[in-house]
Amino acid sequence: MSITLKGVMQAPVTPLKEDGSFDPEGFAKMVDFHVRHGAPAIAWPHHKAESLNLTIAERMLGAEVAVKTVAKRVPVSIFTGTLSEEDSLDIARHAQKIGADALLIISPYCRRPGQEEIFDSVVRIGTATDLPVLTYNSPWRNGEGVEFTGELTQRLIDRLPNYIGMKDASFQSQKFLEIARVALKMRPGFAIIMGVEHLLPSFALGACGSFSSSGAIAPNLCNKFFASLEAHDWATARECQYKISRLWSLFKEQYPSSLKGAMIMMGRPVGPTRSPLPTATKERIEFLRKQLEEMGILQSEPHGW
Repeated sequence: MSITLKGVMQAPVTPLKEDGSFDPEGFAKMVDFHVRHGAPAIAWPHHKAESLNLTIAERMLGAEVAVKTVAKRVPVSIFTGTLSEEDSLDIARHAQKIGADALLIISPYCRRPGQEEIFDSVVRIGTATDLPVLTYNSPWRNGEGVEFTGELTQRLIDRLPNYIGMKDASFQSQKFLEIARVALKMRPGFAIIMGVEHLLPSFALGACGSFSSSGAIAPNLCNKFFASLEAHDWATARECQYKISRLWSLFKEQYPSSLKGAMIMMGRPVGPTRSPLPTATKERIEFLRKQLEEMGILQSEPHGW
């Protein structure tokens, strides 16, 4: 359990060819771009990577590409969330086989499991390998009441010596505080990672970083943001947070097609979004271009790969 997770980490989108098929060469370019531009960790395939629209074979291929491309420069975590727990177990075992550094486990999809069912599912997947385990708290996505509470977090830490952190996308400070209070007391190195861009208000309360969408567009901004947090330069941190939050408000509309559309503006085309999700229209892309130009992103961030 020796990996360290902190900073504005990157969860890449999934590049697709024009016919909608997975583009492994494009994916390798993107992963390498993130690492070269300061990403302290790579996590794939989160929901913005269209994880539920990928086949299990595509997800395993992408995991292999990510691990090979990163080549141990930074930690690589593999998301196991699928509609079938058996597929999740296959993904977890494959991740260990290819040399990934951690697993990210979400509560079961498409129903409203209770706390005991979530506990059993995480333990089953988390004990299938020797890899460090992160959980993914996303109650807004999985339904009211489907969440990792402080009590459930405590039980999982007691049960799993390889449970090292949580991606918290609850968007509720009260729930975040309860999880942080329990987890950091029991396991001081526990990594609490914000699920989206709202890192500033959580950093002082124990969050070690975030999984970013903005890093696909503005890695310089993300690096400046975390450096200011570590330096306790709150004026700079606020300025960065406001800009990153504005980027997130652009991307979450038609997510993740708007993010892919904005990447086109930065010279990093990643193809369409797989059906049934929409692909960004020319009008949407032009709107995004104007917004990025107004924010100074087009002028201050790297272009191309």
